[in-house]
Amino acid sequence: MSENGSYHWPASKRTNDITYAVRDILLVAEDAKKAGKEMLYLNIGDPNIFDFDVPEELIDAVCRAMKSNRNGYAPSQGVPEAIDAIRQDAERKGIKNICEIFTSYGASEGIELCLTALADPGDNIILPSPGYPLYSALNSKLNLESRFYELDESQGWQPNVESMASLIDERTKALVLINPNNPTGSLCSDEILLEIIELARRKNLIIFADEIYDRMMYDGLKHTPIASLAHDIPIITFGSLSKCYLAPGWRVGWAVVSGPETPLKDFVAALGKITRARLCINHPLQYAIKPALLGDHKHIETAMAKLHKRRDITYESLNKIPGISCVKPQGAFYAFARLEEDVADKEFVEKLVRETGVVVVHGSGFGTSERPGHFRVVFLPPEDILEKAFRQIEQFSAAYFQK
Repeated sequence: MSENGSYHWPASKRTNDITYAVRDILLVAEDAKKAGKEMLYLNIGDPNIFDFDVPEELIDAVCRAMKSNRNGYAPSQGVPEAIDAIRQDAERKGIKNICEIFTSYGASEGIELCLTALADPGDNIILPSPGYPLYSALNSKLNLESRFYELDESQGWQPNVESMASLIDERTKALVLINPNNPTGSLCSDEILLEIIELARRKNLIIFADEIYDRMMYDGLKHTPIASLAHDIPIITFGSLSKCYLAPGWRVGWAVVSGPETPLKDFVAALGKITRARLCINHPLQYAIKPALLGDHKHIETAMAKLHKRRDITYESLNKIPGISCVKPQGAFYAFARLEEDVADKEFVEKLVRETGVVVVHGSGFGTSERPGHFRVVFLPPEDILEKAFRQIEQFSAAYFQK
């Protein structure tokens, strides 16, 4: 007890290293907004704040569920209709030997539950750099070590399997593949997928396959689920309604565990304990999973027609700016721009936000790389917003690099 009768509760040490650059940059954006800047947000992958709507059939399914009083607790793994749809979709994609399926509060919770069931404090998880910062944040929370393998920018941001292999030791429990990748928008080639499978097979590792953008591809490219290429090793494939189905705020996701049943028995049992302990996810929203996965996907065609134009504007605009270059995104709705000048990307981005109101995310927030600085752009906004933002970035960069 202190002299004034109050007590100070220190924060837990596990939170010391938790950062989330995608939202942390909003603290800087608030300063710019208060200063009267016109804000152009290119930082968060939320389709609903722009001109994208949740498909009507998903909303109708949820409303019917609510009116049918599907408002109590649901089964811990998920309602049978949803689980069956997830299984059908996975099998249609070529995923076999499915051992377990469960629903989660977005793919994010599914990832956390799987890490919790798999690894103990001091174990390590192999992550892509650049890659989605949720993974390193969760590792910090769970007292797991993050080890980062390189994506090769000169090869269209393909995973460097040699880099991946060099990080593995006796305490490595899993390797993470984000495909299509956030933040680069890259698509992993089948040849690299097979190399990753062989590495996991040799080292007895589980693959975490984050494939939530699997239906958002450009230029006629097709996505290959890594679990469809190997049925003898454990792979966890994560999906959600957030991106392809334009409903991020619903927080509905799932995980499909595939591979040899007997070696996965204890892990699957642990997942069952955890999912039961958290009761269930939102009950009526689960009824959107079947029409989403087994429907006609017409909304994706509409969304991708918009995004294709916006991808092209983004790619062409960034590469026209002196001192900035960008690999063409193949999937998702992100571009990862490179700063050709020797500058710190976090400082560049924070000054960009304060001086122009254009909000992007510094590349160093997506991993611990020694590469030159980068920043991530979300190209969900309409064309006029993107064009205005890129003009602002060009003007700012010219002055910044001169200094």
